[in-house]
Amino acid sequence: MKLNVFYKEAFETRHIAPDLQNTQAMLKSIGADSLDALINQTVPENIRLKQALNLPEPKSEFEYLNKLRQTASKNKVYKSYIGQGYYDVIVPAVIQRNVLENPGWYTQYTPYQAEISQGRLQALLNFQTMVIDLTGMEIANASLLDEGTAAAEAMFMQYSLRKNQNAKSYFVSEEVFPQTIDILKTRAQPYGITLIIGNHQTAELNEDFFGALVQYPAGQGAVYNYGEFATAAHEKDIKLTVVADLMSLALLSPPGEWGADIVVGTTQRFGVPMGFGGPHAAYFATKEVYKRSMPGRLIGVTIDAHNNYALRMALQTREQHIRRDKATSNICTAQALLAIMAGMYATYHGPQGIKAIAQRIHGMAVLLSKALAQFGYQQLNESYFDTLKFSVGDLVNPIHSEALNNQFNLNYDGDIITIALDETTRLHDIETIVKVFGKVKAKTLNDIDIYALAEEVESTIPVSQQRTSDFLTHPVFNTHHSEHEMLRYIKSLEAKDLSLCHSMIPLGSCTMKLNATTEMIPVTWPEFSSLHPFSPADQTGGYMQIMAELNTWLAEITGFAAMSLQPNAGAQGEYAGLMVIRAYHHDRGEQHRNVVLIPSSAHGTNPASAAMAGMKIVVTKCDERGNIDVADLRAKAEEHAANLSCLMVTYPSTHGVFEESIIEICDIIHKHGAQVYMDGANMNAQVGLTSPATIGADVCHLNLHKTFCIPHGGGGPGMGPIGVASHLVPYLPGHSVVDINHEKSIHAVSAAPWGSASILLISHAYVAMMGTKGLTRATQFAILNANYIKSRLEQHYPVLYAGANGRCAHEMILDCRGFKNFGIEVTDVAKRLMDYGFHAPTVSFPVAGTLMVEPTESEPKEELDRFCDAMIAIRAEIRAVEEALIDGKNNPLKNAPHTMSAVTASDWDKPYSREQAAFALPYLKQNKFWPSVGRVNDTFGDRTLICSCPPVTDYEFDVLV
Repeated sequence: MKLNVFYKEAFETRHIAPDLQNTQAMLKSIGADSLDALINQTVPENIRLKQALNLPEPKSEFEYLNKLRQTASKNKVYKSYIGQGYYDVIVPAVIQRNVLENPGWYTQYTPYQAEISQGRLQALLNFQTMVIDLTGMEIANASLLDEGTAAAEAMFMQYSLRKNQNAKSYFVSEEVFPQTIDILKTRAQPYGITLIIGNHQTAELNEDFFGALVQYPAGQGAVYNYGEFATAAHEKDIKLTVVADLMSLALLSPPGEWGADIVVGTTQRFGVPMGFGGPHAAYFATKEVYKRSMPGRLIGVTIDAHNNYALRMALQTREQHIRRDKATSNICTAQALLAIMAGMYATYHGPQGIKAIAQRIHGMAVLLSKALAQFGYQQLNESYFDTLKFSVGDLVNPIHSEALNNQFNLNYDGDIITIALDETTRLHDIETIVKVFGKVKAKTLNDIDIYALAEEVESTIPVSQQRTSDFLTHPVFNTHHSEHEMLRYIKSLEAKDLSLCHSMIPLGSCTMKLNATTEMIPVTWPEFSSLHPFSPADQTGGYMQIMAELNTWLAEITGFAAMSLQPNAGAQGEYAGLMVIRAYHHDRGEQHRNVVLIPSSAHGTNPASAAMAGMKIVVTKCDERGNIDVADLRAKAEEHAANLSCLMVTYPSTHGVFEESIIEICDIIHKHGAQVYMDGANMNAQVGLTSPATIGADVCHLNLHKTFCIPHGGGGPGMGPIGVASHLVPYLPGHSVVDINHEKSIHAVSAAPWGSASILLISHAYVAMMGTKGLTRATQFAILNANYIKSRLEQHYPVLYAGANGRCAHEMILDCRGFKNFGIEVTDVAKRLMDYGFHAPTVSFPVAGTLMVEPTESEPKEELDRFCDAMIAIRAEIRAVEEALIDGKNNPLKNAPHTMSAVTASDWDKPYSREQAAFALPYLKQNKFWPSVGRVNDTFGDRTLICSCPPVTDYEFDVLV
């Protein structure tokens, strides 16, 4: 026997599910001789790459993790006292293992199908309740992207609510974190908003102002009493936003009690690692009167078809795909997974635990202040929570040097040093800091008695500013404090959610592919999770190497000159790309170029982002085959030639087709001096076969949470970096704290310099382990799997669009509109799929009354067949209605989904069997996922909007019904 000592297991065989036998069977089914033949029939020749991608040889999973260990060692994990919105935390192990590292929590999609999302909906409702309680506000959403962008959303909401339409000025305290001010500058420009940055204590507000924003505690730690400022603002009809540290609100008087109209911030301190900047869940709370203007997603309480307690996303008409350019924000990705972690942190610790943690943080700060005072250091903040401020003169350099020698980082601004303490700070940390400050004055720890000082620590917060109101009073925050109780609570919610652990999630345009374990493992390594995003550059070598490599690889894949990794969501990438184009035109003296052409088939986030970038939107037509109407586009490009800024185009199209005319379309736009922005939502069908640059695009955003394997997290995190052609590189986003600026950089679009840096590791791992061949084959199999489903279902459901050779790209649209003639809606099909163990495909997008199906390359033929069998069985149930074999209003589709309690109830009054309801196909008897509630009542929920955990006495809706 000859042995192969050179064998190396290829990761691509783990990521791409179909084996050779199944591949041949699928090709035979669709009538293609080979995989290459299928691709030739699908992807137009004139856009195909002429040579293979130039990427490193792929690593095995074992090799990659070993290599990454070496890279990780280049990061120096120093103790961080930098603060500025980012703090070290203690992640409860039960939450880290069972939520953050658990695919039962991180592989779900946004909970549009509420009946199989009750677990994460409850966890997000807990999060909203936590935020409402701590801020003292009336309503909160289910998270935004980060603190800086949440503040920008607040500014825009204040702007949209202004009564004086001539008011264009916005006051921003000079003590707001610099990265937040940076983002405010970005968002203000397209609307002509003038930021007035100054001292809130001396500011003179007048009728020119529509809003104001302050930080609480302030950026360098001071706790101000903003009550009089709030009153003065309200007297002039100026709304006030407060950016508040959520942990501090366990001790400080909440903003809702002294005049805030909006409160925003980050929940990072609630058990979410710094991760070199993210991901972290921002929060947004306001008054109930503003609920329809509030950005982001809102979880609300409703009832199901059996009058039982149920949850769902409320007020969904605000979502971008419905409201398009009228959307209140372009938040297509929240931070659900991180919001769930933060809510679980509050659940685990409870009000007493949270208050104790806050008291310890504050107490350590008071102790440090007292200790350093004995060395002659004057602490400048009279009232503070966790951050001390010192003016140290010419001692700043010696202190800086000694701090580094002792492996900790402080925050430096000239001769001002601020020290922000956190949950992890202990007495030995205080001793280390004191030792460093003492050494530069030739003093030692022997000169003071820290333990004696610790016995005398009292709060510096004035009694008038101390919190007196209760918080986290709901039983959910007062029950699960032992690990056993917490574990069981987490698992009870997890069991209510369908995830990729259970079955394929065939969401068109959303690309729910495998999030491989090896890709996920490094995210929680301390070398990556414990770094502050403003750490000195010589401490972040590992991250710099990873991001440089990822930048190079993504640039190669897209064909562009460079990438910006800063945008921390797909919509942020869209917005960043448009702002880069805007800056390019302005730099050339063409400020008048503000018209954007958007095909009618485009993602709803496209017009929402364009509106936020201050552009005038002109919609172009699509033909009967779903392709862009070239004649209409040419006519509108010529009509608006003088003011044309760009085209926003998705490729392959949102209709799941490789349009043959794409190069001609790009040429038309360029001919009129405009740019082409390509939405990268469908890059899953491009990688290795074609590229945005080859097609003719100038800028493209990539959804790393789609094509490049970052999990969706039940509605976030995501990442949306942009790639640009060489002439746009100078305008890529910069940052006010960390120097990543290009020659003519736009202001920041995300709070952290590299967005949610820690999850870039996932995409880095994916590309490194797949290599050129693997990535190309992944695209080929995405197209194969989609066409296989098409071949099995097109005789049962009309497939709305196809390419010139009858092929779809990586997704297809099944037309369900004809069923309406028999009283069956597309929603009925979606709900019935739950009974078969599947999440529905994308419903009514981009065409109302349809289902958009995308299987991804990660699904095996067996799973594709199971899905097809379910869809065919549902079609037979529809046919029974068509042929009047069953009642049109009382049938398995109209009554779906069927819960276990409904199927096992003593009474069964349905004209079909219990078996038909729950076990319509044989595989369901072996592995059944039960929806935890019946069909939710959206109308009831919007009519009786409740977005926090209701009292236990209300759970049976004695009050609500």
